[in-house]
Amino acid sequence: MRYLIAPLLAAAALVPALVPTIASASPACTTEAKDKWMSEDAMKAKVAEMGYQKIKTFKVSGSCYEIYGYTKDNKKAEVYFNPVTGAVVKSEID
Repeated sequence: MRYLIAPLLAAAALVPALVPTIASASPACTTEAKDKWMSEDAMKAKVAEMGYQKIKTFKVSGSCYEIYGYTKDNKKAEVYFNPVTGAVVKSEID
């Protein structure tokens, strides 16, 4: 019986270590309810005003609006926005 408990305890100890890795995949952009969010059309207009172009993907990702497109300098961009304020929360520019 002791031989069965040790592997189970070891596996249980690893679970909390993995959770932050999984949770950090997309940022937390807001805690506001979706009825407080900008409409998708308003957010798309704001994204264009910010200079992002050739948007290939615009989607809701967790508590964010997320785009895949290009900056005004024609660099590839993956950007997460706060859907209430339109502020950039996280961006990866290539």
